[in-house]
Amino acid sequence: MTGADVLICGAGRTPFGRWPEATGRQLAVAAVNAALADAGIPWSRVGAAFGGSDSAGLADTLVAQLGLTGLPFVNVKNGCATGGSALVSAVNAIRSGMADVVLAVGFDKHPRGAFDPRPEDWGLGTEYGTDGLMVTTQFFGMKIQRYMHDHGITPRTLALVAEKAYRNGALTPEAWRRKPLSAAEILESGMVSDPLTRYMFCSPGAGAAALVLCSPEAARALDGRPVTLRSAVVRTRRFGSFEVFSPWIPGGELTSVSRDASAAAFEEAGLGPGDVDVCQLQDTESGAEVMHLAECGFCADGEQERLVASGATGIGGTLPVNTDGGCIANGEPIGASGLRQVYEIVRQLRGQAGERQVPDEPRVGFTHVYGAPGVSACTVLSR
Repeated sequence: MTGADVLICGAGRTPFGRWPEATGRQLAVAAVNAALADAGIPWSRVGAAFGGSDSAGLADTLVAQLGLTGLPFVNVKNGCATGGSALVSAVNAIRSGMADVVLAVGFDKHPRGAFDPRPEDWGLGTEYGTDGLMVTTQFFGMKIQRYMHDHGITPRTLALVAEKAYRNGALTPEAWRRKPLSAAEILESGMVSDPLTRYMFCSPGAGAAALVLCSPEAARALDGRPVTLRSAVVRTRRFGSFEVFSPWIPGGELTSVSRDASAAAFEEAGLGPGDVDVCQLQDTESGAEVMHLAECGFCADGEQERLVASGATGIGGTLPVNTDGGCIANGEPIGASGLRQVYEIVRQLRGQAGERQVPDEPRVGFTHVYGAPGVSACTVLSR
C-alpha cells in the first residue's frame, strides 16, 4: 500500500490556551469526540489508536472515558513530533491491515514559562545542562542569529512573520492569541533572546487535536469529505545538526533534520514544494518559520526577506503559511501541535476554514513540525 491508500475522514481539535478548569485528558477526549463526529462514526468503529502527550499523561488511559472496547491503544511520546509520530503509526497500522479505521490523538497541558528540559530526564549527562542550550529561548535566539548573519535576514522580517501569525490567529476561533499586533509593536515588545522579542515567541499551553484515518474501503461507507494523506514521515537528526541538546555549536555546513524529513515526505508523495497550495511550518518563534521555509524546500536561503515582505506567505499570497496563526497564535501544547497543523490543512482542503480560507480551492497541503532534540515530522495531503 502507499500513502494514497490512507484517507483522513475525521478531524477535531479543542481551543488552545490556558485551561485551569480542564485536564489534558479531558481536552483529549473532547478532541477525539470532535474527530469521531466529523467522521460520522462511533468510538466502537475505531480498530486501533495511537497518541500521546509530553506532560499530560498516558493516551491509552483515555479509553476510560471513550469506551472500553478492547482496541489496541499505543502510547507515543516523541517530543514536538509526538502528534506526527502518532499519525505515522496510524498510517502504518492501516497499510499493514491491522485495522481499517485508526485514531491518532495528541494532547498536552504545560505550566507557564519557557520550556527548560532537564537532561537527567533524557538519560544525558550533566554537561548538557551546564554547557548546552537547555533553555529553549536561548537556543532559538542563537540559531536564528547565526542564520540571519549568514543569509541577510533582518529583524523586521521576524516581526512580519509574527504580525501575520497574530493576524491569522484573529480569524481562528480556537486560537489562543487573537489580538492583531503590528510589526512595530512586536519589535518594541522587549528583547528576550536577541534578536527575538517577547511577541515573536509562542507560549507553552494546553490543547488537543485528533484525526480519524480510514482505508479507502472504510471511507466509502462514510458520508463526508475525506482528504488523502499522501505521505507522513518522521526523521531524527544527523551529525552536524545544531540542536537544543548539543553542548557545542558545529562549524561549517550544518545539517537539518527538517530538510531530511520534508524531502522524504515529498518523495513518498510523488510531489514537490512547487505543488503545495497551503502549508503549516513549525513556528515556535518567528525565526523558525523563516528557516523552515528554506529547509522544507519552499525557497532558497536568504529569499525569505523578499518573500515575507511581498505578502506571499499571507492567506491571499502565493504560498499561504500557518493560516491558523501557527504556534505563535495558538500556543504550543507539545503533543497536540503536529496534529493541529494537519487539522488546519484538512479544513483548508475541504474549503471549511471560514474567514481564513485560502482562495482558489487549494488542492495540496503540507505540514512540518520540528523540535528538540532534533526530530521532524512532515505530511503531504491532497483532495
